[in-house]
Amino acid sequence: MRSDRLIRLLWLSIAAALATITLKTVAYLLTGSIGLLSDAAESVVNLVAAVVAMAALRWARKPADEEHAYGHQKAEYFSAGVEGTLVLVAAVSIIIAALGRLLDPQPIDSAGLGLAVSAGATLINLAVGVVLLRAGRAERSIVVEADGRHLLTDVWTSVGVIAGVAAVALTGWEVLDPLIALAVAVNIVVMGGALVRRSVGGLMDRALDRQDRVQIDAVIAAFREHEGIDFHALRTRQAGSRAFVSVHVLVPGAWTVQHGHDLVERFEDDLRARLPHATIFTHLEPVEDPKSFADTELDRAATAAHHRPT
Repeated sequence: MRSDRLIRLLWLSIAAALATITLKTVAYLLTGSIGLLSDAAESVVNLVAAVVAMAALRWARKPADEEHAYGHQKAEYFSAGVEGTLVLVAAVSIIIAALGRLLDPQPIDSAGLGLAVSAGATLINLAVGVVLLRAGRAERSIVVEADGRHLLTDVWTSVGVIAGVAAVALTGWEVLDPLIALAVAVNIVVMGGALVRRSVGGLMDRALDRQDRVQIDAVIAAFREHEGIDFHALRTRQAGSRAFVSVHVLVPGAWTVQHGHDLVERFEDDLRARLPHATIFTHLEPVEDPKSFADTELDRAATAAHHRPT
């Protein structure tokens, strides 16, 4: 079952976060590097984010009910928003620690062993991040994809930290250590901001992406060409892993209800074959009736009020 697999992947993310927190903390204790401490702080955020993602995914998988007739998939966006906010909080804490060390630089101890431990933690994040990102994209889960993207961003952060701490050990330029931590914080701010923006966009019912729209347009074009019918008032939105498509189908008024219904069923089947994750709503209208064209705008009531004589 799809949701069971995603839950297992999030358990993997939690296990990876616990392992990397332990390893990166050991690396910090060995070296005293504020850069490695900032890297460990980001792994704490990874752990909290994975736990929040788990809760959101469990909520999102609940079936539709009387109060939530369109399902609970939007819970995934809350997870991404919480994760982005936590990332920003972590960035602030890193900046505070780095500024203190910038004013009072400290030497780095046992750099070789500390960096080896940190590199091991980075490899764990790399492996788990790739798995989560691929699964999130394949299953259209913003929760899992965001978690995977976060881990891969952490990987690049860790690579930068390891290189910087190694440079400090080789050159003796102790001021590089807090500067590296500040660079990590800036990177985290950018990542957290992107997650928050994506969460807000989902909660605001953003339209489907271009790839999905191409699939919809292809089905509509085929029916226009082969059936001699038309379409308008196409509206789409994304809710977590679920897509919603609404469109009006214009057919000759002389058709029987059964004829129109059969055609709409075939249209929905073809569209669902291309977008299996979509819930589709169609509205059948006679092409000869002027009223069929009165509701092509997004808000029919507002359009009618605008055209009403004063």
